[in-house]
Amino acid sequence: MKRVLLTLTPEQAADTAEITKAVAREVSLPSRSLGPWHIVKRSVDARQRQLKILLTVDVCTSPEEALLPPYEQPVYLDVSGPQTPEVNIIGMGPAGLFAALTLLEHGIRPVIFERGKDVSERKKDIALLNRNEGLNAESNYCFGEGGAGTFSDGKLFSRSSKRGNMQRVMELFHFFGADDSVLYEAHAHIGSDKLPGIIRRMRETILEHGGIIRFDTCVTTLDRSRPTILAIGHSAHDTYRMLMTQGIALEPKGFAMGVRVEHPQALIDRLMYHGSPLRAQGLLPAASYSLVTQVRNRYGQRGVYSFCMCPGGHIVPAATDPESIVVNGMSASHRNSPYANSGMVVEMHPEGESALEWLAFQEHLEHLAWQHGAEAAGQPQSMIAPAQRLDDFVYGRDSKDLPGTSYLPGCRASRLDRWMPEIIALSLREGFRAFDRKYPGFLTREAVVVGVESRSSSPVRIPRDPLTMTHPDCPNLYPAGEGAGYAGGITSSALDGIRAAEAVCKRLNTIQS
Repeated sequence: MKRVLLTLTPEQAADTAEITKAVAREVSLPSRSLGPWHIVKRSVDARQRQLKILLTVDVCTSPEEALLPPYEQPVYLDVSGPQTPEVNIIGMGPAGLFAALTLLEHGIRPVIFERGKDVSERKKDIALLNRNEGLNAESNYCFGEGGAGTFSDGKLFSRSSKRGNMQRVMELFHFFGADDSVLYEAHAHIGSDKLPGIIRRMRETILEHGGIIRFDTCVTTLDRSRPTILAIGHSAHDTYRMLMTQGIALEPKGFAMGVRVEHPQALIDRLMYHGSPLRAQGLLPAASYSLVTQVRNRYGQRGVYSFCMCPGGHIVPAATDPESIVVNGMSASHRNSPYANSGMVVEMHPEGESALEWLAFQEHLEHLAWQHGAEAAGQPQSMIAPAQRLDDFVYGRDSKDLPGTSYLPGCRASRLDRWMPEIIALSLREGFRAFDRKYPGFLTREAVVVGVESRSSSPVRIPRDPLTMTHPDCPNLYPAGEGAGYAGGITSSALDGIRAAEAVCKRLNTIQS
């Protein structure tokens, strides 16, 4: 078997026969002499006006040769026996789920405590939230089976390549039902319409092999006598405060806050694909972007960057408290919404404050967004969000009206800079100007900024030893994932959950031997 690298036009990459011809040329064989082949990696190169598709392909060089299986499938052990060691897992997001699956591979029973509901019941609460019919503080876009990523996009991408075997995470998602594309797309995406089914199959596997899951169970006291993987997610503010009251130290860490910006998807396609008609012809995916710049102002230098960009997606209400507004983004698998949205956030650096002070800062901004959105609109029980046209925000003008948006609960025009902390508003303005210089037309009246994007990461880190993965104040506590401050999305959280579970397994095996 050989591995070949191909550079094709979008038209060629959409035609299996053309890919076969290109593979045959690379291995100097006629097409009829090739064995089976499959794509290992695929990405779009849009750096030049001449768009290219980059493929990495494994090919068998004779018809008799067989392709190896793409990966080794997991083997989960029966852990239902009465003498099986148990490990508590608090939280059933990607860190908790992948930790549980890892424990099953090592013959250890996971006992999961999830404050929210299973994905089916959670869908009902989210539907009510989108219709402005009430927020369930324990079952929403942040809390419930699968964690915050389940209904807020399902992108399988991490900027870091140092956190572990990222491909293994992709393989496990594929094993539980994700499309083949997660194994080779450079920016893999499952979609918020498909991810719940995959999460459900993970849950069924855990239960079938003897694991225990307790939904609607918010942990209010930490059991220090049993190994516990703490995978609470970035929004469990009450759990952070519970840890502090029980003498478990927390640390402030850098995080980011800002807004969601939404453009017509057709505009983003035009900017990213240099006006190419190939997107309209179905030969290219909905265009996305990843933007970052450094700005300098009276508050010093800090980064402004895009986060969780959702092509063909929707802005969603991600609050967990009734008198707060938080927005996030999601895309279904087909990414066929006429809108493209992304978080646009400003780096915030700890400067002597405690971890709880950062939490309070985050909560205060979310409450301000509610005051200038839902409460100001005369609908204080709703999720109406404050919003402003992008050009009006940058140039300090009132928005007399707003363009259409994907945000179902609705928006109210508001001068965001008049109530948002100046450090955020000023930095965002400079960032948007920089992005418009890179992509002229990005700063447009047809785009809207919606407030606030405050849950891109946790302002808190739960300390742990880098070797044992345990908290220095509690040798049975294994902080993991985004809520512990060691991850920044589905993939990195899953990897961190695997690492925590492997550390527990290593310790238990040592004790038993």
